[in-house]
Amino acid sequence: MPARSKAQQKAAGAALAAKRGDARESQLRGASKSMAASMSVKELEDLASTPRKGKPEHVSKD
Repeated sequence: MPARSKAQQKAAGAALAAKRGDARESQLRGASKSMAASMSVKELEDLASTPRKGKPEHVSKD
């Protein structure tokens, strides 16, 4: 499942770093905090590895 926006990709990267132990989970906020709690490492890798080029910064909630 590719990220739909740059913000989603960045949040997945932050959550993945916390899951791997490269960052503290206590420093996560918002979407990255909920992603870390509810998604597996594989799912986070898929989102975080999405190229940012051509993606909008944010996508409206539909």
